[in-house]
Amino acid sequence: MYHQKPQGWFKHIDFILWDVLCLHLAFVLAYITRLGWENPYGNRIYFNIIFVYSAVDLIVLIVNHTLKNVLKRGFGKEFVQTLKHTCLVELIIFLYLFSTQDGLAYSRITLYLLAGYYFILTLTVRILWKKLLVHKFGVGRRALYVIATQDRAEDTVARLRKDGHGYSLLGLCILDRDAKGETVSGVAVTANPGEVLEYLCDKWVDEVYIATDPSQSAPRKLIESLAEMGIVLHVELEDSNSLLQRQVVQKLAGKTVRTISMTMASTGQILIKRAMDILGGFIGCLFTLLLTLIIGPIIFIKSPGPIFFTQVRVGKNGKKFKMYKFRSMYRDAEARKAELMKENRVKDGLMFKLEFDPRIIGCEKRPDGTIKKGIGNFIRDFSIDEFPQFFNVLKGDLSLCGTRPPTVDEWEKYDLHHRARLAIKPGITGLWQVSGRSNITDFEQVVELDKKYIREWSLGLDLKILAQTIKVVLGRDGSM
Repeated sequence: MYHQKPQGWFKHIDFILWDVLCLHLAFVLAYITRLGWENPYGNRIYFNIIFVYSAVDLIVLIVNHTLKNVLKRGFGKEFVQTLKHTCLVELIIFLYLFSTQDGLAYSRITLYLLAGYYFILTLTVRILWKKLLVHKFGVGRRALYVIATQDRAEDTVARLRKDGHGYSLLGLCILDRDAKGETVSGVAVTANPGEVLEYLCDKWVDEVYIATDPSQSAPRKLIESLAEMGIVLHVELEDSNSLLQRQVVQKLAGKTVRTISMTMASTGQILIKRAMDILGGFIGCLFTLLLTLIIGPIIFIKSPGPIFFTQVRVGKNGKKFKMYKFRSMYRDAEARKAELMKENRVKDGLMFKLEFDPRIIGCEKRPDGTIKKGIGNFIRDFSIDEFPQFFNVLKGDLSLCGTRPPTVDEWEKYDLHHRARLAIKPGITGLWQVSGRSNITDFEQVVELDKKYIREWSLGLDLKILAQTIKVVLGRDGSM
């Protein structure tokens, strides 16, 4: 009988308890290091902050699935995951202090020390506790037998050794030839295809992993026989193309289905991303209001007309919406776009970029060929025109990070693989914007960067892009 593993966060309750203990120990060490030998819990101000820290730490552990596959992670992955968790907790704490205006009541050095001590202690305890569980108590060590075709055997063994820390490889069977007595990457081939069932009946095997050639299906009769024996089976699904990397098996309308998507996010991750969008959108709207009072009159004087510019863009999965910008171009800019298309730097017309754009307010070409920039260029170079899009973020049309939404005419020219750019909600900034977009004139490179962002998406990646965006804008390279 298969013993189903506990589901949800409570299966790692021991790690959660250790994590909270490390947080409080880090708090005590940070307080003593900075403020001297006294009881930190007796200080009402610091008692309040460690209470908030503990709540935030627990929420992030559970909602962000920080401990998912914790027993299978090696040192490198554990280091990265612990660092991400520490940074996310610290970021939320600083947002809390900013929102409540209590930041001045605390020693910033103490908070920095707390984060540093917490990271070191938590990483150390997680690694030591995992070693104790795995090596002393045998937690997660299950006897696994591998059945694979010749071309999949070596790769399967390598992957199980790298990521399957919860298993002990018992042996191997090659499906498409008799290789009994040989070894594959140090694992003995203990049975040929005709005797593998008899071998498994005589040996203590917890689970079986079956890997076949992608063009073939796993042998149904063998699977049925193993299932009748009560052995837990892991059967690889056939590979999908490079776009469809995430797959899950679930129930839908009473049937078992295989769900395939470029990326997948948990409900907790989606809620955190939306919370970040709401907070960022609200702060951005405040800055937009201030900029309107400063930039608005200048735009009107240089080019009488509306201060804001609206344009229909294409959002997630083809949904259209109105996107808002500060107007950096003359009012007839859209009408003049067709006549300037021949000067477009991006082939195929899938994006529109010009070396010299006469539609920009104040932008002129001098007789000697040099370009005189105007207020419109200033607005665009410092991404000031993008600020009204924070209202789109609050509305839910955009996210802070994502892929840039195309215009309708660009969208209509897309091939099928181009449309993968909008498999997620578009954003104000994204991976290709901070990768030097002014130097990218091949739209296929843009698509690849966008798909890379979608496939590798995480909350940590969003935070990294936001930080790089600020750096790019302040660097004034016109990338945003």
